[in-house]
Amino acid sequence: MKRILCIGLLAAAGLPATDPQAEKLAKELSNKGWVIYSGKTDKGDWDLFLMRPDGSHRRNVTNTPKFNEMGVRFSPDGKKILYRRIAKGVKFRHDGWGALGHFAIANPDGSGAETFGEVGDYPWASWSPDGKQLSCLAKGGIEIRDLTTKKIIRTLDRKGIFQQLFWSPDGKWFIGTGNAFGESWTIVRMNVETGEAAPVAKFQNCAPAWFPDSKRVVNSYRPANQEEAEGGKLSSAVGQKPGYGWTQIWMTDADGGNRKLVIGEDGRHLYGGEISPDGRHMMFARAATDGGMDTAILGVMRLSEAPAILGESKALRKLHPDAKAPVVLDLPQGWEPHWTGARVEAK
Repeated sequence: MKRILCIGLLAAAGLPATDPQAEKLAKELSNKGWVIYSGKTDKGDWDLFLMRPDGSHRRNVTNTPKFNEMGVRFSPDGKKILYRRIAKGVKFRHDGWGALGHFAIANPDGSGAETFGEVGDYPWASWSPDGKQLSCLAKGGIEIRDLTTKKIIRTLDRKGIFQQLFWSPDGKWFIGTGNAFGESWTIVRMNVETGEAAPVAKFQNCAPAWFPDSKRVVNSYRPANQEEAEGGKLSSAVGQKPGYGWTQIWMTDADGGNRKLVIGEDGRHLYGGEISPDGRHMMFARAATDGGMDTAILGVMRLSEAPAILGESKALRKLHPDAKAPVVLDLPQGWEPHWTGARVEAK
């Protein structure tokens, strides 16, 4: 099946996109807020880039050759961004940056940047829905801090969560990746008030993100026993060899029910699913290797076309014969996008 592409970079440069279906998707996205993400520069470092979700109006907002900026997220009102500023010589993994470098807050155009605490402080910091508090995934527990004073208001047990902790839009829940409930790499939902936790998706899951209604979650998932595109081998459910099986993006009700494929592709690892503010589109990264940030290209699709499969993907289509061939808008190289519908002031 043919994969339909729109060349967002050509549109951003003022050149025409020729595919009518791709043009239609680009028009849908052009005024749907702003996206900010980490992208690799020609100098070899990772900076923060701001753009419209169709790839237009793209600009580098940090330009810091001596640092890598990762994990950027808009504040709920779109007036600030938070991120990690990591010295260029420090090694980091695609999913292991949350406790590295300094925690920083700036304006969306990169101006007014301010770092807080020492290296490693405010690990995996995330905004509360009202923007007045931060949650941090510290060694001693999940800390809820007042944003103005930076003081710890209270602490919750981590319940096995070790990375990628995010507050739900309605403020009632945390979601994070943990080794919990008898499995490694489990998506865990936690009640913010009581600390009670339950699994959402168990075994080889990461990178969770909320839907705007706080009722559903998307996350990256590598199912066991996948058929390899080369050689026809099957991945082992336990002790899976590096490179066996492909990472897909799945959707789940927040209570763990109604789990289903959103998008997958044989030969590619899909990460960082980010839902649009209106809940109709999803942005994600397509990497050629497991955790391959350098090879990842951002793309965006309509959720109405899920479940979807890209490319020929013979093995995956055997498991999902009714999956669609989606229209996907290809965007620049990047990682960990965050999408806001708020008004963003950027010079």
